[in-house]
Amino acid sequence: MLAGSFRADRKRPAVPSVLRHRTYRRLFTAQVVALAGTGLATVALSLLAYDLAGRNASAVLGTALAIKMVAYVVIAPVAGALAGRIPRRALLAAMDLIRAGVALALPFVTQIWQIYVMVVLLQAASAVFTPVFQATLPQVLPREEDYTRALSLSRLAQDLETLLSPALAAALLTVISYDWLFAGTTAGFLASAALVLSTVLPKPVPVERTGGTVAFGGRLFRRTPRLRALLALDLAVASAGAIVYVNTVVIVRAHFQHPAGAVSLALGAYGAGSMAVALALPRVLATRGDRPVMLTAAFTLPPALAAVAALTAAAPATPTWAAMLAAWALIGAASSAVLTPGGRVLRRSAAEADLPAAYATRFSLSHGCWLLTYPLAGWLAAGAGIPVTAMVLGALSLAAALTATAAWPARDPARIAHVHPDLPPGHPHLSTGGRRHTHHYVIDTHHPAWP
Repeated sequence: MLAGSFRADRKRPAVPSVLRHRTYRRLFTAQVVALAGTGLATVALSLLAYDLAGRNASAVLGTALAIKMVAYVVIAPVAGALAGRIPRRALLAAMDLIRAGVALALPFVTQIWQIYVMVVLLQAASAVFTPVFQATLPQVLPREEDYTRALSLSRLAQDLETLLSPALAAALLTVISYDWLFAGTTAGFLASAALVLSTVLPKPVPVERTGGTVAFGGRLFRRTPRLRALLALDLAVASAGAIVYVNTVVIVRAHFQHPAGAVSLALGAYGAGSMAVALALPRVLATRGDRPVMLTAAFTLPPALAAVAALTAAAPATPTWAAMLAAWALIGAASSAVLTPGGRVLRRSAAEADLPAAYATRFSLSHGCWLLTYPLAGWLAAGAGIPVTAMVLGALSLAAALTATAAWPARDPARIAHVHPDLPPGHPHLSTGGRRHTHHYVIDTHHPAWP
């Protein structure tokens, strides 16, 4: 019987256990099809900008990217408040429908200012959808190992969207005009909305705190040491990632003088490094924990950027090109090792009712880091050259990694002994063990400061 059972187990399909969870499977599918639609829209929007602006298309797209980041920073904190007032299934589906409507309208745009308006609407909806979606997953998957696998799958989905959507768009453009890519985007968002509506989501936990959601999110990050460290780690990743997203085309085309197809190869190396680490992380995190993995990865970024500075200062050659691809893969791997466990850190640092506020605040603050490093990478490269840009961004990533190390205590238990001298006798919270007790500690109504 044991041998037969063993053989039967070996014949089971190699499907990650988390995908056998029906609710999560539908949510993950919704995320994948929405990401595919977003990728098609990115290509189509670039072509639309070129049709309208010609040689000034880069300026148009640069402005659109800045608008995207501003929308993320400003709108995302509102998501936490909306998640507590509107049923999440209805809220998520509504944001998908808004994005579908914008995508459907884009082919009819005839003025550059109209592009900017559409980008504001599109990214405002995404700034609400994404943190609410992220805050829902811990409730759908309460077991930490399942949630960790879900974070890895989400990272893989994002990397695959970056790598495969341009290839899919290129294949489609051989048989259709780019206007039809917006139809594909619309279909992706509509499919995502249908999947969300077909899913029964857990009811939000009632919020007991006083004060606004936006203010609480900022207070949560200021007063939780590991969350201050998480923000510094986001800055380290943004410093390294900015040179990849902003300067890859200049490095490949101007320095190495390779054809346009080599740009995709370089970005593919970055994505491959990220995906490889995302696949390995669930097992690594189970044995090593979040802090060692994330800090080690953060300290990998400065030497990688120093290598980029040296490679772009040297004469272009085949060995330096291969080394550049390796540096891009290393940056992708280290970035993934920092970003993927971030959800675990957030989940550990907030009460279940406060997760929407925590995820919305992190979404806003992390994109604020990118809003800083994107223009820094562009302006420095144009004025001082790529080697100087890489060194400055490397110094910024090193400072961020050192800040994270100082902010995140080496001994960081979830359960902390603390005293409540301010609570009146008989308060329900004191029933767990009197004024001095020990439990999983997070900033909330009864715990306004870190002990």
